[in-house]
Amino acid sequence: MRKNFGVKTWLYPMPVFIVAAYDENGLPNAMNAAWGGIYTDNMVGICLAEEHKTTKNILATRAFTVSMGTADRVAECDYVGIVSGNKEPDKFAHAGFHAVKSAFVNAPVIEELPMTLECELVSYDPETCFMTGRIVNISVDEAVLGEDGKVDVTKLKPITYDPIHHDYLEIGKKVGNAFSDGKKLK
Repeated sequence: MRKNFGVKTWLYPMPVFIVAAYDENGLPNAMNAAWGGIYTDNMVGICLAEEHKTTKNILATRAFTVSMGTADRVAECDYVGIVSGNKEPDKFAHAGFHAVKSAFVNAPVIEELPMTLECELVSYDPETCFMTGRIVNISVDEAVLGEDGKVDVTKLKPITYDPIHHDYLEIGKKVGNAFSDGKKLK
């Protein structure tokens, strides 16, 4: 038996993206955004309302970064999602974040979040709030790399948002092998 819930924004996993951009004075701002993901091989797509300070900054600078929210920075990641940059002009610093300018785009890399997509704005549709960005670089703190030199998800400790219960959950338990386990059903 199934129970119908109608139209909801329920999907798992829902990423916790921290989107950051500079304003016209070079002050970094960041927001928490859960409605997004990889759009094509080198593009990210995110739903960002036009009234957000970060969205305005991105439209002005045409660049932004997307960092993964992490288990050890839940409070900071949540804070930039519940406090508006339109009302708290220095919420980035208040969250305890520190910015380093990306070497690839005019946008801040958040030092406290170990994995960042550095993006150029490609398009924004104010009617649907859909933004696309071209990923020009991905920077990763070496502390979260494994012995193979690639990201170790157990060290990164990315979080996902549970839109039903309003919880943050840590990702990390391996349950199978992609492009492999299904072969046994051939």
